[in-house]
Amino acid sequence: MSGGSRPSPLKLYSLIALMVFFWSLNFVVGKLALRDFPPMLLACLRTTLAGVFVLPVYLLHQEKTGWKRSDVPLLIQLGVFGVALNQVFFVLGLNRTSVAHAALIIALTPLLVLLLASARGLEVFSARKAAGMAIAICGVGVIHIAKSSQASFVGDVFILLAATTFTIFTVFAKEATARHGSVTMNTFAYAGGAVLLLPVTILTSRDFDFAGVSAAGWLCLIYMALFPSVLCYLIYYYVLTHIPASRVSAFSYLQPFVATLLAIPLLNEHVTTSLIAGGALVLLGVYVTERT
Repeated sequence: MSGGSRPSPLKLYSLIALMVFFWSLNFVVGKLALRDFPPMLLACLRTTLAGVFVLPVYLLHQEKTGWKRSDVPLLIQLGVFGVALNQVFFVLGLNRTSVAHAALIIALTPLLVLLLASARGLEVFSARKAAGMAIAICGVGVIHIAKSSQASFVGDVFILLAATTFTIFTVFAKEATARHGSVTMNTFAYAGGAVLLLPVTILTSRDFDFAGVSAAGWLCLIYMALFPSVLCYLIYYYVLTHIPASRVSAFSYLQPFVATLLAIPLLNEHVTTSLIAGGALVLLGVYVTERT
């Protein structure tokens, strides 16, 4: 996906729709993969495979920028938060909560980015942004009013930790991404994350029966490593070169809706009144904050 002449709006928005679908489906596919793999092993294998898939992209990338040995520690540290911890917390959380809860909590990421960026003096924290954040927090509270056998407080906390670690990666990686490029950043994040998780991967796979994994389980793992982890990021950074970031990020509001719709027939998840009301408040809060 290189530059050249500006692509048509149909192509750009078709790519965005595909990206949102892949990211939304990842919540459902992750739940299905957990039927074959223990959570920690699934997180490690996904990170390792994503690192393998992204390396050819980096080697073929025509616009990759140079990096020095002194840059490696920062790039690896960013990989710890953006991939290693993020993937572990995401899978651990998904194992203990519903797709709807997970998708809505992940939708809080832009608000967390605003908080951290404001603390570092990179954003202005206005009264209207504070109001939007308060609305979203109220939405999370409403979501937890109803008890669900498919969701738990511990699972939701893990998902929130996943959103938090990705927030740290997003804010601190901004300068590094501008200097080295998105492909380089993603390569170091996934390949570095895979190396860091290697001891855990070996430990958790030592007594695991890989022969007992179903074909569906392997396909789910490959999907998680390839589509949302590599392909979606390539699409994301490509469309950002042609469409304003605020407009692209607005499409992320569709993820909880699409993920929940997919989970109803595929996982037999149930939608409650409190989930709808809370979800609406979360998305409204994010919208108010992003649009101010």
